[in-house]
Amino acid sequence: MKNLLFMRHGKSSWELNVGDQDRALQQRGVLDAHLVGAKLAEEDLAIDFVFSSPANRAFHTAIICLRSLKYPLDKLKIVPDLYDFSGNKVLGFIKSLNDDFDTVLLFGHNHAFTYLVNSLGDRHIDNLPTSGFAHIQFSEGSWKDISQGSTIKTIFPKQLK
Repeated sequence: MKNLLFMRHGKSSWELNVGDQDRALQQRGVLDAHLVGAKLAEEDLAIDFVFSSPANRAFHTAIICLRSLKYPLDKLKIVPDLYDFSGNKVLGFIKSLNDDFDTVLLFGHNHAFTYLVNSLGDRHIDNLPTSGFAHIQFSEGSWKDISQGSTIKTIFPKQLK
């Protein structure tokens, strides 16, 4: 059985004149990442490894969330393929994951994450919001074989306020 955890980056700022990958989190993005991270800490998830997009906003969200989980940062890796908006590179990355990992947490972007949550899970969501989380479970034993899973849980910041 495989568990795929998606978390979209927190609300980002457009104030500074920087490239897309360098955009920072807004204060709301920081607060929402803390909120969802604290809720995830209550879930007692057995996460084997964490991967993040190289974009500043995704990586910063990952750090905030993982601190809430008291998760070791040496089990976090930046993966360029997670800086993807269509979902094709993300899905390719997922299907290439090491089968020793049963539960992985990904930090990345929309529209890729909403698309993948809807295409891989069994419950439709209109949008995975900033700092939104989704857990999809698969009966398959190998990442390369996953297709249709069960949407176990979604957590959105507005539900926690």
